Amino acid sequence: MKKKNVSKKIFVVEDDPLYIKIIKYVLELDPEHEVHVFTTGKECIDHLYLNPIIVTLDYKLPDMTGNEVMEAIQRYNSNIGIIVLSGQSEISVAVNFMKTGAFHYIVKDDDTKDRLQLTVSRLKKQIELQEEVEFLKNELGTKYNINNNLIGNSEPMLRVQRLISKALQTNISVTLKGETGTGKEVVARTIHYNSNRKKGNFIAVNVTAIPRELLESELFGHEKGAFTGASTRKIGKFELANNGTLFLDEIAEMEFPLQSKILRALQEREITRVGGTQNIPFDARLIVASRLDLAMEVEKGNFREDLYYRLLGLPIEMPPLRERRNDIFLLADHFLKEFCRENKLPKKSISKEAKEKLFGYSFHGNVRELKAIIDLSGALSEGNVIQKEDIQFNSPKGVKSFLDKEMSIKEYNNQIIHYYLEKHNNDVLLVAKKLNIGKSTIYRLLKAK
Repeated sequence: MKKKNVSKKIFVVEDDPLYIKIIKYVLELDPEHEVHVFTTGKECIDHLYLNPIIVTLDYKLPDMTGNEVMEAIQRYNSNIGIIVLSGQSEISVAVNFMKTGAFHYIVKDDDTKDRLQLTVSRLKKQIELQEEVEFLKNELGTKYNINNNLIGNSEPMLRVQRLISKALQTNISVTLKGETGTGKEVVARTIHYNSNRKKGNFIAVNVTAIPRELLESELFGHEKGAFTGASTRKIGKFELANNGTLFLDEIAEMEFPLQSKILRALQEREITRVGGTQNIPFDARLIVASRLDLAMEVEKGNFREDLYYRLLGLPIEMPPLRERRNDIFLLADHFLKEFCRENKLPKKSISKEAKEKLFGYSFHGNVRELKAIIDLSGALSEGNVIQKEDIQFNSPKGVKSFLDKEMSIKEYNNQIIHYYLEKHNNDVLLVAKKLNIGKSTIYRLLKAK
C-alpha cells in the first residue's frame, strides 16, 4: 500500500543554549529529521507555515508561556505533536499540559536525552498511523466514488444514482430495500464516503449475524458486570459511529423489544449502555437495509410503525440484476478487470458466446452471484479470453435459470409453479396467492404430473 509522504520537520523552541545543543543532537541522530531551532515563542508561531510534525516546547520562554505557544500551535494545526520540556517537576503542571493536548511532558534532568529520543520515536509512530488512517479513508472515498463504484447505465441504476445524489445533500436517514446481493451495503458506503461525515467511522451491523440475546449489547455497549461474562466495559456500535454513519442491515429481523430501544435512541439522540445509567449522546447518520418490504412487515405486525416512519427518510430500492440486464456486461467486464489486477494476471476479455450465456441466466444471487461467476471464469480460463465453457453456474439446489433451456410458455409456467411448490412445501393456497393464479390450475398440474 502506498503511504502518504510525511514531513519530518521538527521545531525546537528553547532559549537555553545547553538544552538547544542536547535536543538538537538527539533529534539529528535520525537523518530524516529536519530540525529548526527558535529561541522565542513568536519565532516559532511565525514559521508554522513550514508545517512541522513535532514541536519540542520549553515551558518558560522570554516572550510567552508554554501554554500560550501551545494554544497558537493547536489553532494552526491540531495534528502537530507537542512535547513539553521543563525544569519543573510538579505533577499539576505536567497534568495541565497533557490535558490541553501535549503528547508528553519531559522534566529536564540527566535522563532528558534518552526520554526525548524514546518519546519522539513513539510520537512519530502515532503520527504515521494517523496519516495512514487518513490515507485509507481517502482511498475508500475514491473506491466508493459514485461514478466508479455504482456501475450501470440502465434506467433503474440511473434512478439509484440520482437518489444517492439527493442523499448527499443532507444528513437524512436512508432506507435501502432490495434482494440479497443487489449491493445495498455498497450504496451505504458510497453515501458515507461521499458525505460530510466521511472523516467519521462507517460502522456496519448485520442484525441476522449476531445472536439475538447479544444484539442490544453490540449496538449500545455494556458496563463491566452488566451480565455474566461482561468482564470489561464494551463500547457499542452507536458510540463508535459518532460523527459518522451507522448501517443496520436486515433491520426487519430485529425483535420488538429492541426496536423500541432503537426508537428511543433515535428520538432522544442518546443511548444507555446495558447495565449503565449514564445517557450518552451520539450524532450518527443512520442507514438501514432490508430484503423484506418494511411497510409490509408493519402491516403484518412484525415491525413497529413508529420506528418505520422514524427510519424511512429517503427510500432507495435496489433493482435485481434481471431488471437491469443491460448492465450485466458492464459489471462482468469490471469484475474481470478487478480479478486480473488483484491476482496479477494479464488482461482478459469475455467472448461473445460467453456473454450470450451470461445474458440468458437469471442471477438469483444478483450482482454478488455475477461476481462469483466471473471470478471463477477468470480462474478456469486457459488463455486471455473467457470462453462459454468457462462460465459455470453453481446456484443452490432448487434455484434454476428458467432461460437455460428453450421451452414453450406452458412449460415455463409449469416449471415456475413446481419451483414455488417445492419452495413452500406444497402449500397450494400460498403458491396460488404468490403467483396470482387459481388453485385449480395448480391442482390440474399436480394431477397431470
